[in-house]
Amino acid sequence: MAYFQELSSRVSFQEARLACESEGGALLSLENEAEQKLIESMLQNLTKPGTGISDGDFWIGLWRNGEGQTSGACPDLYQWSDGSSSQYRNWYTDEPSCGSEKCVVMYHQPTANPGLGGPYLYQWNDDRCNMKHNYICKYEPEIIPTSPVEKTYFTNQPGDTHQNVVVTEAGIIPNLIYVVIPTIPLLLLILVAFGTCCFQMLHKSKGRTKTSPNQSTLWISKSTRKESGMEV
Repeated sequence: MAYFQELSSRVSFQEARLACESEGGALLSLENEAEQKLIESMLQNLTKPGTGISDGDFWIGLWRNGEGQTSGACPDLYQWSDGSSSQYRNWYTDEPSCGSEKCVVMYHQPTANPGLGGPYLYQWNDDRCNMKHNYICKYEPEIIPTSPVEKTYFTNQPGDTHQNVVVTEAGIIPNLIYVVIPTIPLLLLILVAFGTCCFQMLHKSKGRTKTSPNQSTLWISKSTRKESGMEV
């Protein structure tokens, strides 16, 4: 999620699309209500009290490319910029209004009063593509997670008006699997080494014979021999 506090730093739909694609992603497409709820929870974490983040809608990857179409057919002309065929929509009550408004934002107006259709928050609205907004990118999942389970927020260096907020979430069970599976060969190796040592120790102990004191290999004379030729 790219959020810009300065209004002048926010970007158009096309600029947002290119920014996502330059990093190997695409503007957000939503497959179902579960994905919509996930994005909402991320935005809620982003806008916790005290963060100083103000209102600001987010571009998503839904847009309309057509001229001279009637308003009745207009809602069916919207498509996802990443090629997704998802038919899921979360339009606000009187949207899309069509006309010159061809690109779609997710409403993010926490301080706005509800309209005739209820709260605007997180619902969708078509807007002019040259308007300036924040944006949300979507990326392919990584094969191996490179970070622990967390929600991390990164901000660029001071003085840079572009403050990019990156939200990372991962499941606990997948991470445990990646930790446990690589240790199995090591555990097997330790067990084999331990078993080999035990076998060798047992084999050596069987080969040993205890010698009785009466069968000592040392011979000691009980009588003192007197040698006439020895000097003290």
